[in-house]
Amino acid sequence: MHHNPRKRFGQNFLVDQQIIAQIIHEIYPQKSERIIEIGPGLGALTRPLLQVLDHLDVVEIDRDIVVKLEKEFSQEKLTIHATDALKFDFSALGEKLRIIGNLPYNISTPLLFHLSQFSEQILDMHFMLQKEVVERMVGTPSTPDYGRLSVMLQYRFDMEYVFSVPAESFRPIPKVESAIVRMIPRSQSSRTVKDEALFAQIVLAAFSQRRKTLRNTLHHFLKAEDFSALDIDPGLRAENLSVEKFIAIADFLAE
Repeated sequence: MHHNPRKRFGQNFLVDQQIIAQIIHEIYPQKSERIIEIGPGLGALTRPLLQVLDHLDVVEIDRDIVVKLEKEFSQEKLTIHATDALKFDFSALGEKLRIIGNLPYNISTPLLFHLSQFSEQILDMHFMLQKEVVERMVGTPSTPDYGRLSVMLQYRFDMEYVFSVPAESFRPIPKVESAIVRMIPRSQSSRTVKDEALFAQIVLAAFSQRRKTLRNTLHHFLKAEDFSALDIDPGLRAENLSVEKFIAIADFLAE
């Protein structure tokens, strides 16, 4: 399948057969599973997946690619959702969903936040993303990679940096390296916050100015005595707080 990559869709197509085999091995698809591929592109993962699966759903925004996929695969094997993944209702596809994809770098963060809404319907997710983004996703407190993305995603998912993918594995060759990340939704009982909108506001405010202390970034939310009640040093920065501490702040304010 030939296709001229489109810059506006952030298209870089995976062509390295060894990397493709590694990704399929990590996903370990089973015949009857409900797998959804975001951005199938030229079918690098689609073809090996369909050798195993009874059926595959794909979400693709590029109309030219949709036409090519329709010509190559039967409707019995492949359902194409010709739409923007950022607007797609993944819950409409049922339960125990396994979502995979080589996500466009230009929409990766908003797409991850969008997918977080459907965590209760998701079994797991495997994505190829810009390496720096994956490092931020799995970042731990008190490290430069740890930030808003780390906290918001780790609140809902257990995450694993699976392996790196060199830029030479793609056509055209991107200017950045990529990596594979595995995301498994946490059970609802393991981490729940009373007011998720408030939690999101606090995390956003705390990381809005990384170099400033919590005393400054959260002054609209917490007074000096509140920090004492929470046993949090107001002289710390957002990057020093664990996900659990952010949950504690949100729940304290919700009460």
